[in-house]
Amino acid sequence: MNRRQHAITVLQASQDSPTLARLAELSRDSVARLNALDGLIPTALRPAIQAGPIDGDAWCLLLDNNAAAAKVRQLLPSLLAHLRVKGWEINSIRLKVQIRQSG
Repeated sequence: MNRRQHAITVLQASQDSPTLARLAELSRDSVARLNALDGLIPTALRPAIQAGPIDGDAWCLLLDNNAAAAKVRQLLPSLLAHLRVKGWEINSIRLKVQIRQSG
């Protein structure tokens, strides 16, 4: 049996797999949450923050450095309140500093 393998896009793969479809949905939701907070996060801080994983009613933000994490930690109560007003059922935001390896 000759089987041809052909490339497919990530979108096509996610549509064919319930697990990948769920991951893609969570990723879009995470980015939407971060975009909803755009007006609450200082402009200079925005490049240091990325949307992270969602785990039930907890959400994770990925930060470039400890200074950004310290500032975002101060903003957490208002960020949580804003997301709840926008309709997201969220009880906590975890902060994770990404350690970048040079090389």
